[in-house]
Amino acid sequence: MFVSEAWAQVPGGAAGGGYESILLIGAMFAVMYFLMIRPQMKRAKEHKALIEGLQKGDEVVTAGGVLGRISKVGEGYVGVEIAPNVEIQVQRAAVQTVLPKGTIKNT
Repeated sequence: MFVSEAWAQVPGGAAGGGYESILLIGAMFAVMYFLMIRPQMKRAKEHKALIEGLQKGDEVVTAGGVLGRISKVGEGYVGVEIAPNVEIQVQRAAVQTVLPKGTIKNT
């Protein structure tokens, strides 16, 4: 009962002016853009460049954690040799990281 009477006495209502609300929403969108959307777009762009630059002989880690050397490069798939005479086919997008040359040791 007392709260509603106190709000009724405030000029402009309890929510404040319209400009402050619009500025607050705009500021929240800007913060979300710079903290969430922009970094994600940057990572996606870097991953796309990595996928397009795959070559035979690159040592890679797939999204499933499989470590191997690329033996065949196709348009949508790559052949990854995970052991001598053992090759699997994975989608190009499943390649997560390209490792430095010599990371995989032949045993």
